[in-house]
Order: sequence, then structure tokens, then C-alpha cells
Amino acid sequence: MERISYTDIPKGMFENLRTIEDSLTNSPLENKLLELIKLRVSQKNGCAYCVDMHYKELKHTGETELRLSSLCVWEETPYFSNKERTALKFAETVTKISSAPIPEADYLALLEHFNKDEICYLSLAITQINTWNRLMKVFQFTPGNYEIEH
Repeated sequence: MERISYTDIPKGMFENLRTIEDSLTNSPLENKLLELIKLRVSQKNGCAYCVDMHYKELKHTGETELRLSSLCVWEETPYFSNKERTALKFAETVTKISSAPIPEADYLALLEHFNKDEICYLSLAITQINTWNRLMKVFQFTPGNYEIEH
């Protein structure tokens, strides 16, 4: 049961977060990569509402069931490109942030596939989905209700 419904949220709060989402949508990063990151981070954080949402978004893009069902074990499968693997590893590192800096090896691996602008957007995308996950864990929006608006 929802603790806080969509209509209970203070005016402007979600709109401001949506402005960031629009920035990410218009970034040089591919939508499918962004959605993979959002789904994986949501899995790591145990956010059922966001897992449902980003699973449906990826299905809408034509993502395969094999890759969707294997995302939780992406490191053990051959279904993801080196670029996707690098982004997923970075997403998991940023999601499990510690007091230590991001390892230099992780950052250097990013430079093989992304320029500095893209790394900035990738970092923002990861922190943004972590924000959404945490809000949904507090608000407890009901999973399964998300519908694609495309």
C-alpha cells in the first residue's frame, strides 16, 4: 500500500526530477543503455516499482527476454557488449558508494567507451535512478501499475 501517493507529492518536486530526466533523454547516451542502467540499479536497490517500470521500458525498445532475465547476472553472460559491461560495472560501483574514491581502473575503463561529457551524463543517470529508487522505497508506489506513455 502506498504511503505517499502521486497526488500527495509537493508541487514541483517530481517536475524538477523530470527536468533532469529530460536532460538525460537528450544526452548523447543511447536510451537503451540508460534503461539497462536504470533497471540494473533498481534491481541492486530492491526497488520493485522501478524494476517494473524499466523492464517495461526496455521491452518497449525491443530488448530481448534473454538479456532482461540475465541482467541480474550480466557479468556471467556473453549477452552484453563491452561498452554495456563497463557502464553496468560503473553503475554498480556508484550505487554501492563508499568513502573511498571511485577506483582509477573503473574510471579508465570508462574512457575506452565514453568521452568526458558522456561520463558526466552516465554519472548523473546513475545518481538519478538511485534518487528515484530511494523515493519509491519511502513512498511505496505500487509495482505493476506503470504504463508506457510513448
